[in-house]
Amino acid sequence: MKTAIIQQANSSDIEGNKAKLAANIAYCTSQGAELVILQELHNSLYFCQVEDVDNFDLAETIPGPSTTFYGEIAKKHNIVLVTSLFEKRAAGLYHNTAVVFEKDGSIAGMYRKNHIPDDPGFYEKFYFTPGDLGFNPIQTSVGKLGVLVCWDQWYPEAARLMALAGAELLIYPTAIGWDMRDTVEERERQKNAWITVQRGHAVANGLPVVAVNRVGVEEDPSGQSAGINFWGNSFVTGPQGEFLYEAPTHEEVNQIIDIDLKRSEDVRHIWPFLRDRRIDAYNDLLLRFRD
Repeated sequence: MKTAIIQQANSSDIEGNKAKLAANIAYCTSQGAELVILQELHNSLYFCQVEDVDNFDLAETIPGPSTTFYGEIAKKHNIVLVTSLFEKRAAGLYHNTAVVFEKDGSIAGMYRKNHIPDDPGFYEKFYFTPGDLGFNPIQTSVGKLGVLVCWDQWYPEAARLMALAGAELLIYPTAIGWDMRDTVEERERQKNAWITVQRGHAVANGLPVVAVNRVGVEEDPSGQSAGINFWGNSFVTGPQGEFLYEAPTHEEVNQIIDIDLKRSEDVRHIWPFLRDRRIDAYNDLLLRFRD
């Protein structure tokens, strides 16, 4: 399956960002892409650097203007498209929501981000209610997509539940970067940990993984920090964690990667992790902590 990832730097011009994405998607489809995956919250700057009630005005209903816009793009290019939107479900109720479009432009399914961070520069709990759609893959014409979002990528439970529900591919739209005060050594440790944990999800579940991050420095609107340096490095692995593609740190990328979904079955034959799971011994996973 020819899969495209779009690693993009954003500006404060939302319509400009969308037009740029439309052009990048068109380029990818001209190269034969069947599945196109966008980064987290790709319409705007990463607004969660600050807690500001005015930012709720960025949210949209689903269906809404953005789903119409991206649905028309999916239909025009005959692709499956994975997007990431700020969803207004009701007044005072908002989600960080991935929306997947089928080749005819219809909505194939949605996933609402379940794990919500709350750290300096990443004040997502102020904006997003944890998802309530579970960990359910989205059936599309190109396969069963296990779509998760950013902070979800650190949790093996989320990847496992998607795999147990039949996902053929794990997908992580992402917005992750460095605090500008981090040392070079700390930056490298963080980036390597991010890559390693997701490669582990590929290995443990025998599935390909696609992580699509943004790039560029985005200023802190409050001026209290130097902003976030989004570290790019979008990547794709096969079901043994082998790299199929690694993007650069600072450059925008439109890249096509061939992913062989049939290879997962071969890998699971030699590494039957699902067979050997001790489902009778995992009850304590439902505890917050064992005192």
